[in-house]
Amino acid sequence: MNGSADTLVIVGLGNPGPKHAGDRHNVGFWFADQLAAHIGGRFSAEARFEGEECRGSLKGRTLRLIKPATFMNRSGQCVRKVLDYYGLAAEQVLVVHDELDLPAGVARLKKGGGHGGHNGLRDIVATCGPDFLRLRVGIGHPGHKDLVTGYVLHAPGREERAQMLDAMEAAISAVEVLAEGSLEKAMQQLHSATPRTDATGEFGPAG
Repeated sequence: MNGSADTLVIVGLGNPGPKHAGDRHNVGFWFADQLAAHIGGRFSAEARFEGEECRGSLKGRTLRLIKPATFMNRSGQCVRKVLDYYGLAAEQVLVVHDELDLPAGVARLKKGGGHGGHNGLRDIVATCGPDFLRLRVGIGHPGHKDLVTGYVLHAPGREERAQMLDAMEAAISAVEVLAEGSLEKAMQQLHSATPRTDATGEFGPAG
């Protein structure tokens, strides 16, 4: 299909199946479900993408919400198929993922960059290049790298989950600004709505 400059693809990352539905690693799926509800859409299986798709619009732009049905480390296969089918560029993709380097309740937008050790991002960078947008949803860090795998593959506590969901609500408002064409304004809005504080209570860096 021919691509359209007004199309925005939002890919929520996670692992499929009920076993992983509540995992911290699946916050990308949580966000995709929240945004689908926000626009009044529903997901349906799309075998050609190896994932699920919800079609709709946001602030006048064509919106394609995607949840890969592959496991996290093969997410790029789904994203590549979506881009090829619709004839789109990586710059039209926003990937939503969990971020260990941000506390729960904080979310950040950025464009491009590396994968930071995140297996979903690693595969998307390998198959699509690094130039896609990212929405980083903070999940906090367990304190030691050896604890990370077990940490991301388990559910957060009730308060922590509530903080994540609040950050995603703020992120939906920011994505609406992004859909209107301004990444910079979307970043400013989101980073103000979900400020990061350090141990002294002072505001930390926006990035």
